[in-house]
Amino acid sequence: MDMPLKTSFLSENMTNMDKRARITPDVITSLAEDEIFVFGSNLQGQHMGGAARTALQWGAVMGQGVGLQGKTYAIPTMFGSVREIKPYVDEFISFAKSKPELRFLVTEIGCGIAGFRKKDIAPLFMAVVQDNLKNVCLSRDFLNLIDQYEGIG
Repeated sequence: MDMPLKTSFLSENMTNMDKRARITPDVITSLAEDEIFVFGSNLQGQHMGGAARTALQWGAVMGQGVGLQGKTYAIPTMFGSVREIKPYVDEFISFAKSKPELRFLVTEIGCGIAGFRKKDIAPLFMAVVQDNLKNVCLSRDFLNLIDQYEGIG
């Protein structure tokens, strides 16, 4: 069962095709010319498993744990706390704002091998929803969790 998505991000007036265009696919097997695969990394850039390993096929660089590399963007998640990951997510969001011609497919960073819970990582991307960044796609789960988080208080 699909939960409703934020209307400020995915307008009720959009077609289903438009809505899908704003959601990162569950499985990514190819990238369009303007698409960037955003994945969770470790600071050392040892892309050995999960989405980081997948990112190698699109230009992720061994030894580079942060930022743009080929058709990928690494956000380190394999260390510390959610609070320590936040500056890297903020840096990514600033980068995405500066590159409106690119479409960023954000995977559920930190929620696989790194072991964080989606409900803890998703709110780090709240600015994507608040600023209505049309070039940043998030998973349906992240969007629904952000909606729940914003609804509290």
